[in-house]
Amino acid sequence: MKLGFVTDALGYMPFEDMLDTCAELGIEVLELGCGNWSKAPHVDLDGLLSSASKREQFLNAINARGLEISALNCSGHQLTPNEEGEAHKVVVEKTFQLAEFLGVKTIVMMSGCPGGGPNETISHWITTSFLPIHEEILQWQWHEVAFPYWEKTVKLAKEHGIEKIALENHGNNLVYNPETLFKLRNEVGEMVGMNFDPSHLMWMGGDPIIAARALGDTMYHVHAKDVRLEKGITGVQGLIETKPMESFAERSWNYVALGHGHDKSWWKEFFSVVKMTGYDGPVNLEMEDLTMDPLTGVKKSIKVLKEALPREFE
Repeated sequence: MKLGFVTDALGYMPFEDMLDTCAELGIEVLELGCGNWSKAPHVDLDGLLSSASKREQFLNAINARGLEISALNCSGHQLTPNEEGEAHKVVVEKTFQLAEFLGVKTIVMMSGCPGGGPNETISHWITTSFLPIHEEILQWQWHEVAFPYWEKTVKLAKEHGIEKIALENHGNNLVYNPETLFKLRNEVGEMVGMNFDPSHLMWMGGDPIIAARALGDTMYHVHAKDVRLEKGITGVQGLIETKPMESFAERSWNYVALGHGHDKSWWKEFFSVVKMTGYDGPVNLEMEDLTMDPLTGVKKSIKVLKEALPREFE
């Protein structure tokens, strides 16, 4: 397992300063945001697509520091039925093109979430079967929108030499857990696997260690991100949380630096089980703790990762 990093956490740093920091911290591989949800702080997508010399400089800067690219990330809501959704589809396609130019074989992204019917303009994430209409919406989302889109997208990925599309198990998406991943994968094939982020299963009330066993070789990529369920709030309000991330003092759960939600022993067991499944790919830190400055959170998280991953570090 290689120690990786989602570079958006240090998005305030210029590209080469970020690379120097990663090298100093012992990071080995990078996941670079290309747009959509990411502001793409370190990737000029159009510039790199249009210039071979820019791509060469880009790769040389990374490789000169002993770093590699593990994946390009174009996570967004490309199935949302409006102009923004269409724009996100374009970024996905451009990211596939850039991956081919750079020789990157793995794309991290989201499954997307359609509207509630053919005349909707916003996404509808169905999380209950309380009313018959909920099942009708789900059937329409999967069969009329998601399956056709992903059949075409898998074909496009193959044309660009991509080997793996790792979908993150994220809320507000059709694929948010192992069951929904398998549903899509069974329809569109083995190009699609999971970018397993344990933090999302934590706030949904699942057990990432058991889920890792269930995913097995469908884990194509792994994020390292922690969640803390806030004492005194979760027990009263439950895990459904709609307050903004910036209101962390009032939320029932928060994304936190590694070790600030689950201790090192938990992470050791998690990565040991991930290793047992046969996974030997990158483990990319995604740091979104708003209670500390980004670099501090990255450093604290890297320290936990180096102790928890089942390998030696120099």
